[in-house]
Amino acid sequence: MTGTGGRGGGSARSSARGAARGAARSAERTVERGTAEGVRWAPGEQILWRYRDHAPGAKGAVHICRPVTVVTDTDDLLAVWMAPGTECVKPVLADGTPVHEEPLATRYTAPRTTVRSRWFGAGVLKLARPGEPWSVWLFWGPGWRLKNWYVNLEEPRSRWAGGVDSVDHFLDIAVYPDRSWKWLDEDEFAQAQRSGLMDPEQARRVRDAGRAAVDVIRAWGPPFSEGWQDWRPDPAWGVPALPEDWDRTPAHMTS
Repeated sequence: MTGTGGRGGGSARSSARGAARGAARSAERTVERGTAEGVRWAPGEQILWRYRDHAPGAKGAVHICRPVTVVTDTDDLLAVWMAPGTECVKPVLADGTPVHEEPLATRYTAPRTTVRSRWFGAGVLKLARPGEPWSVWLFWGPGWRLKNWYVNLEEPRSRWAGGVDSVDHFLDIAVYPDRSWKWLDEDEFAQAQRSGLMDPEQARRVRDAGRAAVDVIRAWGPPFSEGWQDWRPDPAWGVPALPEDWDRTPAHMTS
């Protein structure tokens, strides 16, 4: 995953932060009560889409957090919308330098921190099927012209009351409107292995997942065949706020 956040920065006003905290806690209490009973999020609900880092031997800390709006949530698919201007959390080097500017050899060993940053690109639609080790993102250009689908290889997402958590697997696939495709970030995938963030067995599983995703692309199976490129967000939806406790530890998680 090369896109770890939007450009620019800035913090929400204190009143907005307070309201976001209250709304998030209220939503978490409401959903937490029914998590074991398979409660689903309704269209228009706001949740967090998060990625944890690759801390060896322990569950990594959250280093990417994106507030999103639920499009649909069923047994077969979770679809969410990340609106332009959304305030997110992304990793940067300890001195504030963007991660992608660090030389590849030290990109995954240099000290990091996190910052709040606005997503100033076009909005992104994210599609994830339960248990699948990737999610599919749609990117549009001006006038809602589809630029490409983006297959982000990752751990199958774990659900909790406030959203979903995953771990990025570095390797990605770009899929274009003419159905052509290509691997992305193979250099980062290789460097992550050299840096000890991924052992040979896990790397093999990631490659296998990538090949399985390519099989779906070649067969033009779901979600590519389902017309999501023609989907548009509800104009009534606002831009979700980033809560102060965006990195909170969930009380319960399910797959």
